[in-house]
Amino acid sequence: MKSLSYAVLFLICIFNTSCSETNFPGDDVDIEGLGDSGTDNTTDTNAVYGADVENLDADGLPVRLFSSQLPIITGNKEYVIELERWDIPNTNTDFAKTTANLQAAIDWAHDEGYSRVILPTGEYLVGEDVNDIYYGGIEVHGNTEFVFSEGAVLTINTNDKWNYCVLSLNGDNIIVRDGIIKGERDTHVFTAREDGKTAHDEGHGICLKGNNNVLIQNMELHSLTGDGSLLLDSNDVTFIDNTIYNNRRQGISIVGGVRVEIRNNEFHHMNGTSPQFGIDIEGPGRVDEDILIQDNYFHHNAGGDIVNATGENVYILDNVMEQGEDSKYTDGPIVSWHKTHNIIARNTVTMINGSANGRLGYIQYSHGGDKGHNRATFVHDNVMNNCGMYMYKSSDADVRRNQFLGYFLAFSDFDNVILVDNLVTYSEEHTNLRYCWSYRFKNARGFASGNYLGDDLEELPLSDTEPYTLQCVLDGW
Repeated sequence: MKSLSYAVLFLICIFNTSCSETNFPGDDVDIEGLGDSGTDNTTDTNAVYGADVENLDADGLPVRLFSSQLPIITGNKEYVIELERWDIPNTNTDFAKTTANLQAAIDWAHDEGYSRVILPTGEYLVGEDVNDIYYGGIEVHGNTEFVFSEGAVLTINTNDKWNYCVLSLNGDNIIVRDGIIKGERDTHVFTAREDGKTAHDEGHGICLKGNNNVLIQNMELHSLTGDGSLLLDSNDVTFIDNTIYNNRRQGISIVGGVRVEIRNNEFHHMNGTSPQFGIDIEGPGRVDEDILIQDNYFHHNAGGDIVNATGENVYILDNVMEQGEDSKYTDGPIVSWHKTHNIIARNTVTMINGSANGRLGYIQYSHGGDKGHNRATFVHDNVMNNCGMYMYKSSDADVRRNQFLGYFLAFSDFDNVILVDNLVTYSEEHTNLRYCWSYRFKNARGFASGNYLGDDLEELPLSDTEPYTLQCVLDGW
């Protein structure tokens, strides 16, 4: 999976007092004309500034019309795995015996019609040499609730493979809950492939491939060489109340997912190999659609917290994202790409020192051209501490009631931007550059009303007919 560091370096005169204006990344693009601008927060507003008409809720956000379907597990037979009967070590030893015998017990329970299988307390070391690049773990079947007893830990044995799954899900209607899955990143052997590469970034805690109706709840997924969980071409998946941390690549990677809900989880300390995000939606050529990311806590993730490279109808709501002390982002807390569709609302984002993109709490990357849809990006009611936002070479953004504290709000080569009732404040650290931390535009069209720069109402003359440019100057506008 490619790095999302885009090298979008702002030449923004932060430390160079001889520079008088901003250089925005990318070449100019042709600007299409707009219709009449609207000022209220209704579906009519969407119609007049060019994006598709949407059914909006009382806060002016598109009504969410999807939810992930939870597993429906038939039968009520419960089986507690009998360690002595199956000769299963639970002392973190003898990975070959543990793997073979634990899998035999799970298979037998499935064949006998047990729909609830309980793993007793203990530490289970698993691993199987499958081929040159893949190391196997344990498999759970469909129509199963797989429960970890308190203190049960499933750990992958030290290996030198590019790929592994500690726990693989095979089938539909599966619940996995209440346990710990641990990788071996600290002891992994990073053997080079024939091409010399040693990323080994596909070691996963829980693997979903082609599954439907899955719930992952109250799990700890940590110390993997790749992701806490990889979701590949699966539908109706819910992650709730999990703690996912210290993985080399990602917390959760969505590579083809429809109706996915990720709620009330903690993602932290992703680091080691790019992209290093809490959640990465990145399935080129696959369908990533109807995704809810809500009420999660992100901190100390080296790449960033949420990146959406391919997802449509993605709701990013009510999350807390903190860069964290002694941590530095590569890309930034929230990153999206031009062809995606996002609703970003009521999040609290805090940056300390920024990233390759400066201190941008939200950045939309773009190569320009057709974005493949005509829906607006909604950015509402977010609080961004010591950071701002920037979108470029695109169109259709509805940005309302946000607080960008100590940085700037910027648009470049952008059609149909609606800015209503936002607040930008000056930087406390760079008072001589106060006008650089403001509202910034290059070839932008749209409508603005009720926006403040500090305590002052800022009249931003955005127009639906003439492109507007207002860049960074040192001594006033």
